[in-house]
Amino acid sequence: MRNSIARALDGLTRGELSVLDALVVAGQTTDPELAAIVRAEPAYVATTLARLRDLAVAWDSPEGLRALSGVADAMVGGPDAGVSGLRPRTAAPRAPEEIAEALAALPPGARALLDHVIAEGGTAKSGSVRVGLRPEDADTPAELLVAHRLLVPGGSLLSGLLVVPGEVGIAVRGGRTTTEPVDVAPPVASEERSPRLAASAALGAATDVVRRVGLLLEWWGTRPAAALRTTGLGVRELRAAANQLQVSEPEAALIVELAHEAGLAGTRADADGNPVWVPTSAFDEWAERPVAERWTVLARAWLSSPRLPSLVGERGPDQKPWNALTPELSAAGMPEAKAMALAVLADLPEGHGLAAGTGLPSLVARVAWERPRRPRTRPDLVAWAVAEAAVLGLTGADVLASYARLLLAGEDPTPALAELLPPPVDHVLIQADLTAVAPGPLEPDLARQLQQVADVDSHGAATVYRFTADSVRRALDAGWTAAELHAFVLAASRTPVPQPLSYLIDDVVRSFGRLRVGLASSFVRSEDEAALAALVNHPKASALGLQRIAPTVVVSTLPIDVLLPRLRELGLAPVVEGPDGVVRVGATDSLRARTPRTRESADAARATARQAAQVVAAVATMREGDEAARSRPASASTAGGGVLSALREAIERRGVVLIGFTDNQGVVSERAVLPLMVEGGQLTAFDADAADDDPDAERRYPVHRISRVVPVS
Repeated sequence: MRNSIARALDGLTRGELSVLDALVVAGQTTDPELAAIVRAEPAYVATTLARLRDLAVAWDSPEGLRALSGVADAMVGGPDAGVSGLRPRTAAPRAPEEIAEALAALPPGARALLDHVIAEGGTAKSGSVRVGLRPEDADTPAELLVAHRLLVPGGSLLSGLLVVPGEVGIAVRGGRTTTEPVDVAPPVASEERSPRLAASAALGAATDVVRRVGLLLEWWGTRPAAALRTTGLGVRELRAAANQLQVSEPEAALIVELAHEAGLAGTRADADGNPVWVPTSAFDEWAERPVAERWTVLARAWLSSPRLPSLVGERGPDQKPWNALTPELSAAGMPEAKAMALAVLADLPEGHGLAAGTGLPSLVARVAWERPRRPRTRPDLVAWAVAEAAVLGLTGADVLASYARLLLAGEDPTPALAELLPPPVDHVLIQADLTAVAPGPLEPDLARQLQQVADVDSHGAATVYRFTADSVRRALDAGWTAAELHAFVLAASRTPVPQPLSYLIDDVVRSFGRLRVGLASSFVRSEDEAALAALVNHPKASALGLQRIAPTVVVSTLPIDVLLPRLRELGLAPVVEGPDGVVRVGATDSLRARTPRTRESADAARATARQAAQVVAAVATMREGDEAARSRPASASTAGGGVLSALREAIERRGVVLIGFTDNQGVVSERAVLPLMVEGGQLTAFDADAADDDPDAERRYPVHRISRVVPVS
């Protein structure tokens, strides 16, 4: 019950808590009597009491309106939390006139002491104060207050406490429980903004965040980011992402967290079994959607996310810096802080945003009034929410965008945003300075192709791409031919292709493939003997371990995966030559991780596993001995690599398997499991055998302890 009361109080405003606090102080009373002691309009008090009755924290007893038992204990805090600090009235309260007469008879010292006790919560230690004296026999201010019954013993005489009765506290405050009105929310400082400027800023940010999330995940698809042991993202990887996206590290942290919360980024094991961050399978579907739909996916994920990307780089309680994607970097109150901050912005006059300097503090004060019992970290949460909303394009110049209002209302903002976005263009304007200007958002296919053959030079209303020798070599490495490059720039440009670009493509193509790298460990071959001589005598080639064994062949002590990038760092453009002498070029396959399970998909997986457990019972004869289990088809793997392959195959087809597992005591047993994920040398699986005892029986098994994997369903 205590938790239920606390949850109910957590949702009340400071004004509503002040009314409830007055009810606690007044004890059993009536609606009109309560309205008389609260500094609020009677209509506000009546509306608040109706809500308090609906929440069952106030009820009408036969003796009158009263607060629910336990509410008084849950009402903690000070005036900022809607708590007056007054004690409840006594069972037989004195008349206001009698109390006023006693207060008037107090000397200044006694009155100051009474005011101090009320300000400190209405309780004081009795000490050596004598009880039961007449006013004329009192020797101290405290004894005088006790003699006038302005201070009374709290509980038994042995408790050593004196309290100020509620009726006395109300009288000291002029007949009210609060000193300030409680029915008026603090105003938010705002100022008028140019509607065109605000809308343009919001749209620009919305398209930028969609583009940058796509760029990050395309990059991670070919160059996975190493994951920490905590599954977080290291400082170097975050810095590399910031450089790739041309943003600050805090903004890169937000983009990384956003991609993960939207289910577009996840972890998987690389070729060496180490966890890395890569796009999930859901990214490919997301990337094919229109910009407005992609933005809606990101915005909804952000609005419901408890993550705190603004803390990335700050130091935690252990004085270690927080890393992006660290599981502990979250706060349960963050979604509410986002929703409330944006709701306050939605209530501002049309075309108004937060005032410079004073707007954010006033917004924090307003949210604090709306939820005074929330954690003390609220000012930070609200400030972070406002900053992140601007990056996502929910606001522009601190003015809430029109489509963001639909999102807050639970409606689909996609159509409204799509109407505001310029239509995608299918062309660029190539200039003589080797730049291509995109006069608007490009169609997805054109943008993807252009990013392969050119580098982004600047962003804005018109994105500028620049062709360089490195960018053209990158396209050739991905499998483009000279003819395809010339045809692409000719078809994509509305302006004539300048000669400098044609010359650049031809020059790079002419040198491309002049050197051929093979698998000796490794070798470099070229028909151009002078080129090989220049390579061997290059001042920076001493670390490559080169030795010329023929006029057209040089061998290296470095493996091919190390030699290739080293040669490219020297400004060369080698290609890989296969054992048959054929040049190997082509696009690098993008890596993908399994899309994170949603709550609904997890429930469905558990239901599937429980059904599969019944199937397992039907094949109990398979467990008559190890020999019978090993006699299954070839997919019942016994080698370490075969075990991993069989487990990953089971994950893909969502099938139940029978595993042979050796525990810490060396006991070999068989378990029917539904594999969910293989990561860091551990199998995470739903244990079908334990489903009857534990419906959420997810277990972890070290892969090296699994001796065989037998498909069941």
